[in-house]
Amino acid sequence: MTIRLLEDERIDELQRNGYRIIQNRKKFCFGMDAVLLSGFARAEKGERTLDLGTGTGIIPLLMAAKTRGESFAALEIQPDMADMAARSVALNGLEKKITVVTGDIKEASEIFGRASFDVVTCNPPYMDQSHGLRNPDEPRAIARHELLCTFEDVAREAAAVLRPGGRFYLVHRPRRLAELICVLKNHRLEPKRMKLVHPYLESEANMVLLEAVRGGGVQLRVEPPLVVYERPGVYTREIYDIYGY
Repeated sequence: MTIRLLEDERIDELQRNGYRIIQNRKKFCFGMDAVLLSGFARAEKGERTLDLGTGTGIIPLLMAAKTRGESFAALEIQPDMADMAARSVALNGLEKKITVVTGDIKEASEIFGRASFDVVTCNPPYMDQSHGLRNPDEPRAIARHELLCTFEDVAREAAAVLRPGGRFYLVHRPRRLAELICVLKNHRLEPKRMKLVHPYLESEANMVLLEAVRGGGVQLRVEPPLVVYERPGVYTREIYDIYGY
């Protein structure tokens, strides 16, 4: 299949099922956080999944490769990014499994309907309004800063589109962990699993992976930490496994 590429776009290998992804180096390319989230999240046979703020579509592409989920919807507010994600879906022949929709996270429950998914994933913007911005219109700024939605918006809409007992998976910064848990619980999304990610064994954590269940009981399991590097330039075995090397 011939897929059009726009200026500055390239095709990258995903090391999973032969899947590939279209990216634009001048806009936004996926990072390790998205890959780690795709390895932490679960989608079982027959389950329907929604990725909020999908960007290039990396999370639904990887979850389609790694899990037995039945279908994957992907919501993205930026039309050019949504178009890029849709072309990546077509590049891999996954049009019957992954659907890309252009729309606002704040309207997810209106777009898809309430209680319509078993699983929701999100790699939300990490920076709140206290962080300065140079160009708020850049795709990178939208991906990293809470310009178009807040975590409150993300949690509210995740809770709305999840069926009772459905699971919400996210990756974020540990410095906002107390806030994240409070917001999740306010929307009846009970944190159930947590894994901290450390660059090196002796380093402070710089990412946190969370699973919350809509209407779940009060019990949080903290999993063993994930360490990224054995030494500079060399990943740990767990990271190689997640990437599929």
